[in-house]
Amino acid sequence: MYRRTFLRTSLCITAAPLLNLGRCRLFAADTRTYSTRAVDLVDQSNVIDMLSLLTLNWPLLRRWHDDPEAFTAADLEKLRRSGIKVFHPAVAFDSPSYDMTRTWFARWNAFLTHHSDYFLRVDNACDLARAKATGKIGVILGMQDANHLRNLDDLAAFYGMGQRLTQLTYNSKNLLGDGCKVKDAGLTAFGQDVVARMNALGMAIDVSHCGPRTSLDAIAASKKPVLITHSNCRALAPGVPRCKPDEVIQAAARNGGVLGITSVRRFVRVHDPVTVHDVLDHFDHAVKLVGVEHVGLGSDFDLDAHPTYDTPGLNHPTRVYALTEGLISRGYTDEQIRLILGGNFERALQQIWA
Repeated sequence: MYRRTFLRTSLCITAAPLLNLGRCRLFAADTRTYSTRAVDLVDQSNVIDMLSLLTLNWPLLRRWHDDPEAFTAADLEKLRRSGIKVFHPAVAFDSPSYDMTRTWFARWNAFLTHHSDYFLRVDNACDLARAKATGKIGVILGMQDANHLRNLDDLAAFYGMGQRLTQLTYNSKNLLGDGCKVKDAGLTAFGQDVVARMNALGMAIDVSHCGPRTSLDAIAASKKPVLITHSNCRALAPGVPRCKPDEVIQAAARNGGVLGITSVRRFVRVHDPVTVHDVLDHFDHAVKLVGVEHVGLGSDFDLDAHPTYDTPGLNHPTRVYALTEGLISRGYTDEQIRLILGGNFERALQQIWA
């Protein structure tokens, strides 16, 4: 059953009295209600969360990988109900990680192949739309570090395993450049070569954890858009290394890139309390800085609550609906919200993967 039909039958009908007030409860067991406008926008949009884990419960994920049959109908339904059509469940491993990364992708490929009725590995731009059209959950295979790359030939090998995105560095230094938590000397000569080869292959470049100099160098070196899949605006979280200075956000936007806003609380606001309104402030700041065409979603967590990590109100399976409600409250138009929910990342990935 396609998502729109599902929403109109299985979901909103369970809360028919609320429909008269322009609001509906998505699921009978969920007390949260959303405006029909927010529900329609999520339903209509190709929602792409550019750093989103199917689960942060690593033992559970390992069970799914070891035995795909351990992934239950309830697990599937939770993902489907989220409103997210495409997930990007990237991680980072300690260096060196060549063998670990090959194993990681092999396990993901086995899982996705076993559940091909439910999941679609996103290999190209057409697959982004195909996932939504077929009612499957799209999965982009990527990494949050490039320390699995020993040489340029490794890029083609991992591309062959389905990798379509890599972050150039995690928080520390690697062969390509410097992360945000070390002294940043910028992109190395090898890093320059990797950027050029990634452009040629059609693999997306991500600088979310890179230092400012390395980020700017990568953007300058790339002939295609460079993504910041999951970060926030340092102007609103001063002193947080993982957040991006305005200069980096602007450079990425000039090159066609997109900033994915995260609701990880320590990247939203330096001090508690942190609320949905603080997350929305990051959207507003980025939109005013570079335009709505360069802002998207990069939650950096799964669909569960993580009290020391997440932002209350955006820490549950239907958080995309709650965020959409917030964007509506801030005065964004339907078209602007559709761009934020996935249209901008879809456009950038089409350019990158061409």
